[in-house]
Amino acid sequence: MKLRWDNQHVRWGVTAFLVIAASMLFYYGVFHMKTLITGIQTFLGILTPIVYGVVIAFLLTPLLNFLEKTIIYPILQKKEVTVGKNGRKAIRWACVLLCMFLFLALIYALIMMVLPELIRSVMNLIYSFPTYMKASQKWLQSVLEKWNLNSQALDTLDQYTLNAQNYLTQNILPQMQEMLKNISAGVFDLINFLKNFLIGAIVSLYLMADKEGFIAKAKMLTYAVFSPQHANFIIRSMRFTNKTFIGFFIGKILDSAIIGVLCYIGMNLLSMPYILLISVIIGVTNVIPFFGPYLGAIPSIFLILLVDPLQAVYFAIFILALQQFDGNILGPKILGESTGLSSFLVIVAILIGGGIFGIPGMIIGVPVFAVLYAALDKLVHFSLVYKKVPDQEQTYVNIDCLDPETHEPVLFPEEEPKHAQTPRRTAMLEFTLTLLKTIQKILITIWTFIKKYSLIIYAKVRQLIEEYKQKKNIKKDGQ
Repeated sequence: MKLRWDNQHVRWGVTAFLVIAASMLFYYGVFHMKTLITGIQTFLGILTPIVYGVVIAFLLTPLLNFLEKTIIYPILQKKEVTVGKNGRKAIRWACVLLCMFLFLALIYALIMMVLPELIRSVMNLIYSFPTYMKASQKWLQSVLEKWNLNSQALDTLDQYTLNAQNYLTQNILPQMQEMLKNISAGVFDLINFLKNFLIGAIVSLYLMADKEGFIAKAKMLTYAVFSPQHANFIIRSMRFTNKTFIGFFIGKILDSAIIGVLCYIGMNLLSMPYILLISVIIGVTNVIPFFGPYLGAIPSIFLILLVDPLQAVYFAIFILALQQFDGNILGPKILGESTGLSSFLVIVAILIGGGIFGIPGMIIGVPVFAVLYAALDKLVHFSLVYKKVPDQEQTYVNIDCLDPETHEPVLFPEEEPKHAQTPRRTAMLEFTLTLLKTIQKILITIWTFIKKYSLIIYAKVRQLIEEYKQKKNIKKDGQ
């Protein structure tokens, strides 16, 4: 017997099976949530290298397209060189390897710029620590001598020292073993990250080498599952998402690089310490929208503060001016309207993304929120058009409501006309104004009188004081 999918009983049976299976999965998810979350985390951990590879390929694809479409193929076309299938494949792999080499070289350069400077800064802090302690002790001693608090302050200091020793012996030492475990776990996490990163870099090579093939297969799958109308909508949405993410990340990286260079030049002109280290910190943290400049400026100010407090103040003023330039001039010029979000929505996106995914969430929160906001805007637009009501935002400014029948905007009702002034009301207003003017004149007269005689009394007192001083000086001279 042949199974017919257009049979009503078959459709009802399949629907019942799917409903029962979904109910069982829902029951398992509710009452075994911990196991389900553990399984999802394990699955995501397995896919971590793939995720790294997709991210690396996504970031390097604009560079790959630039090398092929702007440099190599125009040169070959200018020289009238025909490239076959194998030649295109060789060019693609050469560009992919060049992109990966530049990417790894950039990471290596950043590490080699930051790591030696960071080690040197830490060593300087360690060597300068006794000097800082002596300066702090001298300052504390001068304060104690000024306020005559020597004995009391020493007793308090001894008490705090005893408490600190007790805390070290009773709390810190028993936790040393746990701290060593955490350090070991941190080293293991670093090794695991490097492993996933290297595998992801290899995965990204194959993704970039055959990116058109993967995109074509994704389109085939979309048209196979959905209707042509829905598939077109999904593909257009994916293009918008790709444009938003690429525009944001490329613009933000370029903006951060310029800010880092400007910070390096400015710190050189101001002769500040830790120039290279702080410039890299400012440039890297500037990738995080809105909060990034402050995240980079706070530790940088602290580092300079340990060397020269006055220069720390100058640096804070310089960074504030630099970030104002970035936020009001450079950033809008580079990024433009790549996100389409207001400042309020940018802050909301950063807070939500950072709260869920930490620092990576703060970076990707803005473009993700921009895509969701655009999708919501499209949904609202389609819904308004379907209901045959105005879909322009300007139409809804300063209106009371829409007419239920015509769907036309109804403006706010005009204010009620003011009541006519009666003779009695007019007389009361005139009397009130006259009374207020009279009170004003009286207060002005009193103030003038007080001011005049206060000056006379003040001059008389000053004269008496001068006469008294003269008499006192004459007596001293006579003795």
